[in-house]
Amino acid sequence: MRLANESGLWATGPPPAPIPAVAVLEVSGAVLSWPVDDPSHPPVLAFTDPARADWMWRILGEAGHVAVVEALRDRDRTEVIELPSVSVLSGSADSLRRLALGHWLRRWWPASRRDGITALDPAVLDAELAVLTAAAEDYFTDDTLDADVVGLLAPHGAALGSYRDPRVDALVARCRDLADELGVRWDSQGSGAARREDYALAAGLGDEPRSPGTIAAGGVTIAWSDVPPAIFDAAEHNLDWAVVTEDATVTVQVRAAVSGPDSAAGIPVSLRCGAFHGAGLLDAEGGAVLPVLDADGRPAEEAQAWNADWSATRVGVGGGGAAESSELRDRVRAFACARLATPAADAFLAELLAAESDY
Repeated sequence: MRLANESGLWATGPPPAPIPAVAVLEVSGAVLSWPVDDPSHPPVLAFTDPARADWMWRILGEAGHVAVVEALRDRDRTEVIELPSVSVLSGSADSLRRLALGHWLRRWWPASRRDGITALDPAVLDAELAVLTAAAEDYFTDDTLDADVVGLLAPHGAALGSYRDPRVDALVARCRDLADELGVRWDSQGSGAARREDYALAAGLGDEPRSPGTIAAGGVTIAWSDVPPAIFDAAEHNLDWAVVTEDATVTVQVRAAVSGPDSAAGIPVSLRCGAFHGAGLLDAEGGAVLPVLDADGRPAEEAQAWNADWSATRVGVGGGGAAESSELRDRVRAFACARLATPAADAFLAELLAAESDY
């Protein structure tokens, strides 16, 4: 094992893959990470507090645990520490990797009607994660981000109660026992809430006839890292825009393809092209109409808009700071499609149900 200080934390290596192709799990005293599509890769350990990582002996052995703690005590952060006798024991982190994968599925699963990637049922996935997290309690002696069993369990009782599947029934029984242990009020006995089998895909502007006042139009891909999960269709070119003039007023109309249970309402959207710019918020269906302003912040004039070159238009949605490549998104889509086509040994029940719904 080799330990170096990476971004302020002692770690066994750099991140094993870029976001969103990395599965991450925060346990007491450390963050573990794996490439999501390479189950043979050992975890990269980044220590937030080695003294709190009481579980370390479980994956490094007792001697390895002692060696790491001693090696990191009062060390110069510019040093590189070599521990040739320490390594992750084969198979020892498999359960943690599966937990990390489950959290990755919650955040990054690229559900898409356009690409034929079926959405995962969030109630089933969260319930299974709650059970797995409770079983791994020895790794969560501190309140880490991924230790919140109650947060995973509490919202979904009614949705799970709407299933008619013996595998879900067995999961519900385990969740009910877990809720009793935790003192959580949890009712899976049909509150009348319907489980949504699928989600509507909002049509983009490209699917609609153009207005006679359309000056320019195009499409972009929303960066996954910029927006919350479970809202937008994860296909490429999932947002259309059009600069339109009507009654001498210049606006930009945007429409994102939505394909998830959560609402797009309130997510920021902006456009910039040279001196022209506009900003606003999406509505629940992923649409917005933004006023186009000039360099001085005044409404753009119609003649200016018609004479402008809109080919360099940039549209941003959400945080606006991410820039994962299309190749990386393709890699994640290929991984998701492979898991649906041939369920892996570590498949979650939510994945199995999604795969079966394709037939």
